[in-house]
Amino acid sequence: MSQPVNTVKKPVSIKKTILRVLLYFVVLDVCVITLYPYFAMLCTALKNRVEIFSGGTVLPVVPLWSNFIDIWSRAPMAKYMLNSVLIAGGSTIIAMLCGIPAAYALARMKFKGQTAFLGFVIVSQMFAPVVLLIGIYQVMQRLGLTDNILGLIFINASFNQAFTIWLLRGTFMGISAEMEQAATIDGCTRVQSMMKVLLPVAAPGIVTTLIFIFINAWNEYTVALCLISTDDYKPLTVGINTFNGYNMIEWQYLFAASIFAIIPVVILFMCIEKNLVSGLASGGVKG
Repeated sequence: MSQPVNTVKKPVSIKKTILRVLLYFVVLDVCVITLYPYFAMLCTALKNRVEIFSGGTVLPVVPLWSNFIDIWSRAPMAKYMLNSVLIAGGSTIIAMLCGIPAAYALARMKFKGQTAFLGFVIVSQMFAPVVLLIGIYQVMQRLGLTDNILGLIFINASFNQAFTIWLLRGTFMGISAEMEQAATIDGCTRVQSMMKVLLPVAAPGIVTTLIFIFINAWNEYTVALCLISTDDYKPLTVGINTFNGYNMIEWQYLFAASIFAIIPVVILFMCIEKNLVSGLASGGVKG
């Protein structure tokens, strides 16, 4: 006769249960603290002016979804969003086109002054755009790029260049050079081995760098406020100041416009996150 199977489960440790419950509470608290400002912003965007200044609860008494429609007629929101897309997208493309070859050279080649150049790249990150505003304005004025989208594209690309080079250099150095050497033996040039072998393996790092550059350029405010004065060229971060008047701030429209400013970045991250995860899973060398 077969022996009966013991189906009695071992009791779960009380200590592990307590630690798990505490972990859930910590995660929940972090989520609440992180998401509450966005929740409050959404609730304020759904209120009317009287309800906002009268205080009361965070939740609106009667949600006014029409506020999200009214902002499009009260300000050229479509133009602002298009300008932001052009500035952030153009800055990302230029920064990546210049940063990838520079990072590759620093990771794979040896040349005189390499250490000094790396030090210069790090030091350049120490200067905030606010400190350089006067010099930036004078340079852009002499080049005829004030009140011009192209000027903002170049400025944002230059400020993100050091970050691009430093991050991609670390990514390239973490990839074995033997794969490129094998491609060179098979007849590929250095450029071909970089394009066909290195860049696909480095996709996770490239995508991560791309996301950070785009977000930094999308959120940039100070330089754009200094250089742009015409509504036709204002990005969204500067354009939403339309609802910030001299005598009164229209908080419901300001927060509604801010929510629209968040949506493109969230969509971009959600779309690229899948590629990032798949790149991390398949980016290793199989042997």
